[in-house]
Amino acid sequence: MKEKIEILKKEIENFAVATADELEAMRIKYLSKKGEIAALFSDFKNVSNNDKRSVGQLLNELKDLAQQRYNILKESFSGNKKNDDDLDLTRTAEPISIGARHPISLVKNEIIDIFSRIGFVIAEGPEIEDDWNVFGALNFAPEHPARDMQDTFFIEKSPDVLLRTHTSSVQTRTMMTQQPPIRVLCPGRVYRNEAISYRAHCFFHQVEGLYIDKNVSFADLKQVLLYFAKEMFGEQTQIRLRPSYFPFTEPSAEMDISCNLCGGQGCPFCKYTGWVEILGCGMVDTNVLKNCEIDPEIYSGYAFGLGVERITNLKFQVKDLRMFSENDVRFLQQFQVVAN
Repeated sequence: MKEKIEILKKEIENFAVATADELEAMRIKYLSKKGEIAALFSDFKNVSNNDKRSVGQLLNELKDLAQQRYNILKESFSGNKKNDDDLDLTRTAEPISIGARHPISLVKNEIIDIFSRIGFVIAEGPEIEDDWNVFGALNFAPEHPARDMQDTFFIEKSPDVLLRTHTSSVQTRTMMTQQPPIRVLCPGRVYRNEAISYRAHCFFHQVEGLYIDKNVSFADLKQVLLYFAKEMFGEQTQIRLRPSYFPFTEPSAEMDISCNLCGGQGCPFCKYTGWVEILGCGMVDTNVLKNCEIDPEIYSGYAFGLGVERITNLKFQVKDLRMFSENDVRFLQQFQVVAN
Protein backbone atom coordinates (compact mmCIF):
# COMPACT_ATOMS: atom_id res chain seq x y z
CA MET A 1 0.00 0.00 0.00
CA LYS A 2 2.75 2.46 0.94
CA GLU A 3 4.58 1.72 -2.33
CA LYS A 4 1.40 2.41 -4.36
CA ILE A 5 0.90 5.68 -2.48
CA GLU A 6 4.47 6.75 -3.21
CA ILE A 7 4.09 5.93 -6.92
CA LEU A 8 0.83 7.91 -7.19
CA LYS A 9 2.40 10.81 -5.30
CA LYS A 10 5.19 11.12 -7.89
CA GLU A 11 2.70 10.83 -10.77
CA ILE A 12 0.53 13.60 -9.36
CA GLU A 13 3.48 15.90 -8.66
CA ASN A 14 4.70 15.56 -12.25
CA PHE A 15 1.29 15.63 -13.91
CA ALA A 16 0.85 18.42 -16.51
CA VAL A 17 -2.11 19.42 -18.70
CA ALA A 18 -2.44 21.48 -21.87
CA THR A 19 -6.15 21.27 -22.55
CA ALA A 20 -9.42 21.18 -20.65
CA ASP A 21 -9.87 17.53 -21.65
CA GLU A 22 -6.52 16.56 -20.09
CA LEU A 23 -7.44 18.40 -16.87
CA GLU A 24 -10.72 16.56 -16.69
CA ALA A 25 -8.91 13.26 -17.33
CA MET A 26 -6.67 13.95 -14.33
CA ARG A 27 -9.66 14.60 -12.09
CA ILE A 28 -11.33 11.37 -13.16
CA LYS A 29 -8.14 9.32 -12.74
CA TYR A 30 -7.23 10.47 -9.25
CA LEU A 31 -10.16 12.29 -7.59
CA SER A 32 -13.36 10.71 -8.88
CA LYS A 33 -15.35 8.12 -6.93
CA LYS A 34 -13.90 5.41 -9.13
CA GLY A 35 -10.41 6.92 -9.28
CA GLU A 36 -7.16 5.43 -8.02
CA ILE A 37 -7.16 7.30 -4.69
CA ALA A 38 -10.72 6.14 -3.98
CA ALA A 39 -9.61 2.61 -4.78
CA LEU A 40 -6.80 2.87 -2.20
CA PHE A 41 -9.28 4.03 0.44
CA SER A 42 -11.40 0.97 -0.40
CA ASP A 43 -8.37 -1.28 0.17
CA PHE A 44 -7.56 0.47 3.45
CA LYS A 45 -9.67 -2.10 5.32
CA ASN A 46 -7.12 -4.76 4.39
CA VAL A 47 -4.22 -2.90 6.03
CA SER A 48 -3.00 -4.41 9.29
CA ASN A 49 -3.95 -2.66 12.48
CA ASN A 50 -0.35 -1.78 13.18
CA ASP A 51 -0.03 0.14 9.89
CA LYS A 52 -3.48 1.74 9.74
CA ARG A 53 -2.40 4.97 11.45
CA SER A 54 0.62 5.61 9.21
CA VAL A 55 -1.10 4.44 6.02
CA GLY A 56 -4.21 6.47 6.75
CA GLN A 57 -2.11 9.58 7.20
CA LEU A 58 -0.32 8.94 3.89
CA LEU A 59 -3.66 8.44 2.11
CA ASN A 60 -5.03 11.73 3.42
CA GLU A 61 -1.84 13.53 2.38
CA LEU A 62 -2.09 11.94 -1.09
CA LYS A 63 -5.69 13.05 -1.49
CA ASP A 64 -4.84 16.60 -0.38
CA LEU A 65 -1.88 16.66 -2.78
CA ALA A 66 -4.06 15.53 -5.70
CA GLN A 67 -6.70 18.16 -4.93
CA GLN A 68 -4.12 20.93 -4.60
CA ARG A 69 -2.39 19.88 -7.80
CA TYR A 70 -5.73 19.84 -9.64
CA ASN A 71 -6.64 23.31 -8.35
CA ILE A 72 -3.26 24.74 -9.39
CA LEU A 73 -3.48 23.29 -12.88
CA LYS A 74 -7.06 24.45 -13.26
CA GLU A 75 -6.20 27.99 -12.23
CA SER A 76 -3.18 28.23 -14.54
CA PHE A 77 -5.13 26.72 -17.40
CA SER A 78 -8.10 29.05 -16.89
CA GLY A 79 -5.77 32.03 -16.81
CA ASN A 80 -5.01 31.49 -20.46
CA LYS A 81 -8.68 31.68 -21.39
CA LYS A 82 -10.67 34.85 -21.95
CA ASN A 83 -13.43 35.70 -19.60
CA ASP A 84 -16.78 34.63 -20.99
CA ASP A 85 -17.91 38.25 -20.68
CA ASP A 86 -15.17 39.25 -23.13
CA LEU A 87 -16.30 36.85 -25.85
CA ASP A 88 -18.31 38.22 -28.77
CA LEU A 89 -20.60 35.33 -29.61
CA THR A 90 -21.85 37.10 -32.75
CA ARG A 91 -18.44 36.97 -34.44
CA THR A 92 -17.68 34.39 -37.07
CA ALA A 93 -15.27 31.61 -36.25
CA GLU A 94 -13.01 32.65 -39.12
CA PRO A 95 -10.95 35.88 -39.01
CA ILE A 96 -12.41 38.66 -41.17
CA SER A 97 -10.28 41.22 -42.95
CA ILE A 98 -11.28 44.86 -42.70
CA GLY A 99 -13.42 45.98 -45.62
CA ALA A 100 -13.39 49.20 -47.61
CA ARG A 101 -15.88 51.43 -49.34
CA HIS A 102 -16.76 50.47 -52.89
CA PRO A 103 -14.90 52.55 -55.51
CA ILE A 104 -18.24 53.73 -56.92
CA SER A 105 -19.21 55.04 -53.47
CA LEU A 106 -15.83 56.72 -53.05
CA VAL A 107 -16.14 58.63 -56.31
CA LYS A 108 -19.83 59.42 -55.87
CA ASN A 109 -19.17 60.89 -52.42
CA GLU A 110 -16.28 62.94 -53.78
CA ILE A 111 -18.49 64.35 -56.57
CA ILE A 112 -21.21 65.23 -54.07
CA ASP A 113 -18.67 66.91 -51.79
CA ILE A 114 -17.28 69.06 -54.61
CA PHE A 115 -20.67 70.38 -55.72
CA SER A 116 -21.92 70.82 -52.15
CA ARG A 117 -19.17 73.42 -51.64
CA ILE A 118 -20.86 75.69 -54.19
CA GLY A 119 -24.39 75.35 -52.86
CA PHE A 120 -25.83 72.20 -54.45
CA VAL A 121 -28.06 70.08 -52.21
CA ILE A 122 -29.03 66.43 -52.62
CA ALA A 123 -32.38 65.49 -54.18
CA GLU A 124 -33.60 61.90 -54.51
CA GLY A 125 -36.43 60.10 -56.24
CA PRO A 126 -37.80 56.59 -56.92
CA GLU A 127 -36.04 54.14 -59.24
CA ILE A 128 -39.43 52.88 -60.50
CA GLU A 129 -40.90 55.83 -62.37
CA ASP A 130 -43.69 56.80 -64.76
CA ASP A 131 -43.35 57.82 -68.39
CA TRP A 132 -44.10 61.48 -67.69
CA ASN A 133 -41.25 62.10 -65.26
CA VAL A 134 -38.69 60.12 -67.29
CA PHE A 135 -39.68 61.14 -70.83
CA GLY A 136 -42.77 63.30 -71.23
CA ALA A 137 -41.83 66.26 -69.05
CA LEU A 138 -38.29 66.20 -70.43
CA ASN A 139 -39.36 66.90 -74.02
CA PHE A 140 -38.85 63.39 -75.40
CA ALA A 141 -40.89 62.98 -78.57
CA PRO A 142 -43.45 60.11 -78.59
CA GLU A 143 -41.42 58.31 -81.28
CA HIS A 144 -38.06 58.78 -79.49
CA PRO A 145 -36.05 55.50 -79.49
CA ALA A 146 -35.50 55.74 -75.72
CA ARG A 147 -39.17 54.88 -75.31
CA ASP A 148 -38.67 51.49 -77.00
CA MET A 149 -38.32 48.31 -74.96
CA GLN A 150 -34.97 47.73 -76.65
CA ASP A 151 -33.61 50.71 -74.72
CA THR A 152 -35.74 50.86 -71.55
CA PHE A 153 -36.93 48.34 -68.96
CA PHE A 154 -40.72 48.65 -68.74
CA ILE A 155 -42.67 47.06 -65.88
CA GLU A 156 -44.73 44.12 -67.16
CA LYS A 157 -48.40 44.92 -67.79
CA SER A 158 -47.68 48.61 -67.10
CA PRO A 159 -46.57 50.38 -70.30
CA ASP A 160 -46.32 53.72 -68.51
CA VAL A 161 -44.23 52.40 -65.57
CA LEU A 162 -40.54 51.75 -66.01
CA LEU A 163 -37.12 51.66 -64.40
CA ARG A 164 -35.69 55.15 -64.74
CA THR A 165 -33.10 55.53 -67.48
CA HIS A 166 -31.56 58.65 -65.94
CA THR A 167 -31.80 60.64 -62.73
CA SER A 168 -33.29 63.53 -64.71
CA SER A 169 -36.63 62.25 -63.39
CA VAL A 170 -35.54 63.57 -59.98
CA GLN A 171 -35.02 66.99 -61.56
CA THR A 172 -38.53 66.83 -63.01
CA ARG A 173 -40.04 66.03 -59.62
CA THR A 174 -38.03 68.82 -58.01
CA MET A 175 -39.14 71.43 -60.54
CA MET A 176 -42.78 70.41 -60.14
CA THR A 177 -42.71 70.68 -56.34
CA GLN A 178 -40.36 73.61 -55.74
CA GLN A 179 -40.15 77.19 -56.94
CA PRO A 180 -36.86 78.72 -58.15
CA PRO A 181 -34.17 79.28 -57.17
CA ILE A 182 -33.39 75.55 -57.46
CA ARG A 183 -29.87 74.15 -57.09
CA VAL A 184 -29.91 70.36 -56.67
CA LEU A 185 -27.65 67.39 -57.25
CA CYS A 186 -29.31 64.07 -58.11
CA PRO A 187 -27.18 60.95 -57.52
CA GLY A 188 -28.61 57.49 -58.05
CA ARG A 189 -28.77 54.21 -59.91
CA VAL A 190 -30.30 54.01 -63.38
CA TYR A 191 -31.20 51.20 -65.77
CA ARG A 192 -30.98 50.72 -69.54
CA ASN A 193 -31.66 47.69 -71.69
CA GLU A 194 -28.11 47.17 -72.92
CA ALA A 195 -25.93 44.12 -73.44
CA ILE A 196 -23.46 43.64 -70.58
CA SER A 197 -19.83 43.98 -71.63
CA TYR A 198 -16.54 45.42 -70.41
CA ARG A 199 -17.72 48.92 -71.44
CA ALA A 200 -21.50 48.78 -70.75
CA HIS A 201 -23.94 47.42 -68.18
CA CYS A 202 -27.70 47.21 -67.76
CA PHE A 203 -27.46 49.34 -64.61
CA PHE A 204 -25.04 52.06 -63.62
CA HIS A 205 -24.83 55.22 -61.52
CA GLN A 206 -25.32 58.86 -62.42
CA VAL A 207 -24.99 62.23 -60.76
CA GLU A 208 -27.00 65.01 -62.38
CA GLY A 209 -27.12 68.66 -61.47
CA LEU A 210 -29.77 71.33 -62.00
CA TYR A 211 -29.67 75.07 -61.36
CA ILE A 212 -32.64 77.34 -62.13
CA ASP A 213 -32.83 81.02 -61.25
CA LYS A 214 -33.09 84.41 -62.89
CA ASN A 215 -30.43 85.32 -65.45
CA VAL A 216 -28.64 81.96 -65.46
CA SER A 217 -26.35 81.71 -68.51
CA PHE A 218 -24.20 79.17 -70.33
CA ALA A 219 -21.15 80.98 -68.94
CA ASP A 220 -22.31 80.07 -65.43
CA LEU A 221 -22.52 76.43 -66.49
CA LYS A 222 -19.02 76.48 -67.99
CA GLN A 223 -17.46 77.94 -64.85
CA VAL A 224 -19.16 75.37 -62.60
CA LEU A 225 -17.94 72.50 -64.78
CA LEU A 226 -14.42 73.91 -64.95
CA TYR A 227 -14.39 74.16 -61.16
CA PHE A 228 -15.55 70.54 -60.86
CA ALA A 229 -12.93 69.25 -63.32
CA LYS A 230 -10.07 70.94 -61.51
CA GLU A 231 -11.26 69.80 -58.07
CA MET A 232 -11.76 66.21 -59.23
CA PHE A 233 -8.77 65.68 -61.51
CA GLY A 234 -6.28 68.37 -60.51
CA GLU A 235 -5.58 72.05 -61.07
CA GLN A 236 -3.82 71.35 -64.38
CA THR A 237 -6.99 69.89 -65.94
CA GLN A 238 -8.45 71.68 -68.96
CA ILE A 239 -11.95 71.32 -70.42
CA ARG A 240 -13.57 71.76 -73.80
CA LEU A 241 -17.25 71.86 -74.75
CA ARG A 242 -18.50 70.34 -78.01
CA PRO A 243 -21.98 71.05 -79.48
CA SER A 244 -24.37 68.13 -79.00
CA TYR A 245 -28.09 67.34 -78.75
CA PHE A 246 -30.31 66.33 -75.84
CA PRO A 247 -34.13 66.59 -75.86
CA PHE A 248 -34.20 68.43 -72.53
CA THR A 249 -31.48 71.06 -73.07
CA GLU A 250 -30.91 73.74 -75.73
CA PRO A 251 -28.17 74.57 -76.48
CA SER A 252 -26.52 71.27 -75.51
CA ALA A 253 -22.90 70.24 -75.22
CA GLU A 254 -20.64 67.37 -74.27
CA MET A 255 -17.65 68.12 -72.09
CA ASP A 256 -14.18 66.63 -72.45
CA ILE A 257 -11.27 66.95 -70.06
CA SER A 258 -7.59 66.78 -70.90
CA CYS A 259 -6.43 63.19 -70.42
CA ASN A 260 -5.14 62.83 -66.88
CA LEU A 261 -2.88 59.92 -67.90
CA CYS A 262 -0.86 61.59 -70.65
CA GLY A 263 -1.50 65.22 -69.76
CA GLY A 264 -3.15 65.85 -73.11
CA GLN A 265 -0.21 64.55 -75.13
CA GLY A 266 -2.07 61.51 -76.48
CA CYS A 267 -2.16 57.89 -75.31
CA PRO A 268 -4.18 54.69 -75.90
CA PHE A 269 -6.61 55.62 -73.12
CA CYS A 270 -7.66 58.86 -74.83
CA LYS A 271 -7.23 57.30 -78.29
CA TYR A 272 -4.33 59.68 -78.91
CA THR A 273 -6.62 62.71 -78.96
CA GLY A 274 -5.52 64.12 -75.61
CA TRP A 275 -9.19 64.45 -74.54
CA VAL A 276 -11.66 62.22 -72.66
CA GLU A 277 -15.44 62.76 -72.61
CA ILE A 278 -16.96 62.78 -69.10
CA LEU A 279 -20.42 64.41 -69.19
CA GLY A 280 -23.28 66.02 -71.10
CA CYS A 281 -24.77 69.40 -70.28
CA GLY A 282 -26.79 72.34 -71.57
CA MET A 283 -29.32 75.03 -70.83
CA VAL A 284 -32.70 73.67 -69.72
CA ASP A 285 -35.09 73.67 -72.68
CA THR A 286 -37.96 76.15 -72.40
CA ASN A 287 -40.44 73.31 -73.08
CA VAL A 288 -39.17 71.49 -69.99
CA LEU A 289 -39.65 74.59 -67.87
CA LYS A 290 -43.20 74.98 -69.21
CA ASN A 291 -44.00 71.31 -68.56
CA CYS A 292 -42.90 71.77 -64.97
CA GLU A 293 -44.90 75.01 -64.61
CA ILE A 294 -41.88 77.32 -64.42
CA ASP A 295 -42.12 80.55 -66.42
CA PRO A 296 -39.26 80.56 -69.01
CA GLU A 297 -39.76 84.31 -69.48
CA ILE A 298 -38.55 84.85 -65.91
CA TYR A 299 -36.29 81.92 -65.18
CA SER A 300 -33.56 80.04 -66.98
CA GLY A 301 -31.25 77.26 -65.90
CA TYR A 302 -28.66 74.68 -66.77
CA ALA A 303 -28.38 70.95 -66.25
CA PHE A 304 -25.56 68.44 -66.48
CA GLY A 305 -25.19 64.70 -66.01
CA LEU A 306 -22.21 62.41 -65.60
CA GLY A 307 -21.70 58.69 -65.15
CA VAL A 308 -20.03 57.72 -61.89
CA GLU A 309 -18.47 54.62 -63.46
CA ARG A 310 -16.90 56.80 -66.15
CA ILE A 311 -15.29 59.09 -63.57
CA THR A 312 -14.17 56.07 -61.53
CA ASN A 313 -12.48 54.65 -64.63
CA LEU A 314 -10.57 57.88 -65.08
CA LYS A 315 -9.45 58.05 -61.45
CA PHE A 316 -8.54 54.39 -60.92
CA GLN A 317 -8.00 53.11 -64.49
CA VAL A 318 -10.53 50.27 -64.16
CA LYS A 319 -10.85 48.82 -67.66
CA ASP A 320 -13.84 46.50 -67.17
CA LEU A 321 -17.16 47.93 -65.92
CA ARG A 322 -18.33 44.47 -64.85
CA MET A 323 -15.80 44.45 -62.03
CA PHE A 324 -17.83 47.09 -60.19
CA SER A 325 -20.77 44.70 -59.68
CA GLU A 326 -19.04 41.32 -59.28
CA ASN A 327 -18.09 41.81 -55.59
CA ASP A 328 -14.67 40.24 -56.12
CA VAL A 329 -12.89 40.76 -52.79
CA ARG A 330 -9.49 40.84 -54.50
CA PHE A 331 -10.65 43.79 -56.59
CA LEU A 332 -12.32 45.65 -53.72
CA GLN A 333 -9.33 45.26 -51.37
CA GLN A 334 -7.31 47.51 -53.67
CA PHE A 335 -9.33 50.47 -52.41
CA GLN A 336 -8.74 49.96 -48.67
CA VAL A 337 -5.97 52.55 -48.48
CA VAL A 338 -8.04 55.01 -50.52
CA ALA A 339 -11.06 54.49 -48.28
CA ASN A 340 -9.11 54.85 -45.06
